[in-house]
Amino acid sequence: MRFPTPLIPARLIRRYKRFLADVVLEDGTEGIAHCPNPGSMMGLAEPGMRLWLEPNDDPKKKLRYSWKLVELPDDHLAGIDTAVPNRVVKEALLAGRAPALAAYKTVRPEVPYGKASRIDFLLTEPGLPDAYVEVKNVHLRRDGDWAEFPDCVTTRGAKHLGELSDMVAAGHRAVMLYLVQRTDCARFRLAGDLDPGYARAFDTARAAGVEMQCFGTRIDRQGVTFGPALPIDAAPQASGHSA
Repeated sequence: MRFPTPLIPARLIRRYKRFLADVVLEDGTEGIAHCPNPGSMMGLAEPGMRLWLEPNDDPKKKLRYSWKLVELPDDHLAGIDTAVPNRVVKEALLAGRAPALAAYKTVRPEVPYGKASRIDFLLTEPGLPDAYVEVKNVHLRRDGDWAEFPDCVTTRGAKHLGELSDMVAAGHRAVMLYLVQRTDCARFRLAGDLDPGYARAFDTARAAGVEMQCFGTRIDRQGVTFGPALPIDAAPQASGHSA
């Protein structure tokens, strides 16, 4: 997924009201940027951090900038836009770059299923069971090279795990795909200390046959692309982890 316009650098003054960020451009001009992320953004929204913004001149948009990337130590980057993972995963599924799902040629987004829910992607192929794929954005890192999810309580996420388990019980494939939108992680586990309920739901869903997959990303100032598979902690996750 490529950014449609070149990004410009800035520094974060503060993030507030979840979707707004005060920023200062390199020439000293201050402005307000849209923050396309409703989560806690733990560790990614500290005042003074260097950001990369997508400018726009669309008169229909109230804000001139959209926050896309944040710089991390050792030349690493993190993407903060929670809409990006679905776009990246869709490109990968259509190109057959997710090995366990490469046999599926039809990829349908936002298909109704479960209890008033929509699955991110329904994959179909003659002779194969339908595959229900839910995508989660991951950008929390607290300890070593571990990527963790979630960064705050997500009852909706736990609900999705239960609905994926129902798909397995109905004879389908169900996949929870975690996309790590930062470049300094090499493995994945749950932040069970931040959301014990989600960790319990994860353990239950994995035991029920929901396939847990995790992939990294390659990020630069031109865009975000699908990266290599990352190992998932095989231990029960409800015990929790703390940094």
